[in-house]
Amino acid sequence: MIYIFLAAIGGGIMRGLVGFIKHQFSYKDVPFRPGYFVGTMITSGTIGLVSVWAIQSVGFTLEGAFTPALAFIIGYAGGDFLENIYKIIIKKANLYE
Repeated sequence: MIYIFLAAIGGGIMRGLVGFIKHQFSYKDVPFRPGYFVGTMITSGTIGLVSVWAIQSVGFTLEGAFTPALAFIIGYAGGDFLENIYKIIIKKANLYE
């Protein structure tokens, strides 16, 4: 179980890293802020972990098919997953209206 949670955190961190790099190269003269970077990585890892924990808590296991690789993928897509679940609950297509 610990490997699944570590993979989920790794997926979330990977997603955060991709977003951070994309932001750094999308704009000119963006300074590197170490505090912002660390905060982004912690938040992304936490979101990945929460996403996998949420799926596990509702009983989605598929009899052994829930592997660290799947946890990494779910952790990577965790932010989008949580956002879409929230949009379903509040019945709105856009959160920023």
